Amino acid sequence: MDGIARVLSERMARSLGQPLVVENRAGAGGNIGADAVAKSAPDGYTMMIVANGMAVNKFLYAKLSYDPVKNFTPVSLIAVVPNVLVTNAAQSKDKTVASVIERAKAKPGKLTYASAGSGTSIHLAGELFASMAHVDMLHVPYKGSGPAVTDLIGGQVDFMFDSITSAMPHIQSGRLRAIAVTTAKRSSALPDVPTIAEAGLPGYELSPWFAVYMPAGVPAPIVSRINAALLEAMKLPEVKARFAAIGAEPVGSTPLQLAQHLDAEMEKWGKIIQARNIRAD
Repeated sequence: MDGIARVLSERMARSLGQPLVVENRAGAGGNIGADAVAKSAPDGYTMMIVANGMAVNKFLYAKLSYDPVKNFTPVSLIAVVPNVLVTNAAQSKDKTVASVIERAKAKPGKLTYASAGSGTSIHLAGELFASMAHVDMLHVPYKGSGPAVTDLIGGQVDFMFDSITSAMPHIQSGRLRAIAVTTAKRSSALPDVPTIAEAGLPGYELSPWFAVYMPAGVPAPIVSRINAALLEAMKLPEVKARFAAIGAEPVGSTPLQLAQHLDAEMEKWGKIIQARNIRAD
């Protein structure tokens, strides 16, 4: 997210005629940053880049200090950064989704998958997988993707639905084996790796997305100007190259399309989170 924010802000500053300052407000699944933006003046000078947490945090946390729909103005979708199902290349024989499902059914509750924390897209990818495949796999949450990958490479856990950005160096080094990606389409960064849907679970999709929002009440002309600057920056070769380097697939949208996307994501993941009793707090 930080990398996306910085490459876009540098280019948007040129067309807007003033610098953009990137400030990381990490913590609580994005809630700390979202709360700060929700309380900012709707003057067009504050915006945020958020991920899937915008759609799922309402269902993961008992209390939120903001409403993901009422307290924000949608600007544009930015990109999708796929997650990829990976395993330890040296210790695991699993090379297909079918193999993973077969082993999970043979050993209910024994196979483990790591995540960067409860409620993250990495965790939800595993929950969706287990639900659709009708298998029982043990979720092992970590405080971030880094320690989770370390234990996967060390053989302490069996699988991980990691972000392609985090997993790619280890896939390239041969320490991790990529089995399938979570998105509806194959990733341009791993074109030979099938999607989970085409590899055995039709209809499976988790597409981690990033988008830009501003506080509620920002005037439409300002939103249009920011949207235009954002879409213009995304067309630049250096931005496309940076996106490709981290495995991000550019999207871009109108504010209305982002609003509709958020509604659809909340509808989908709200049902799954509630059905599987997933909590983040």
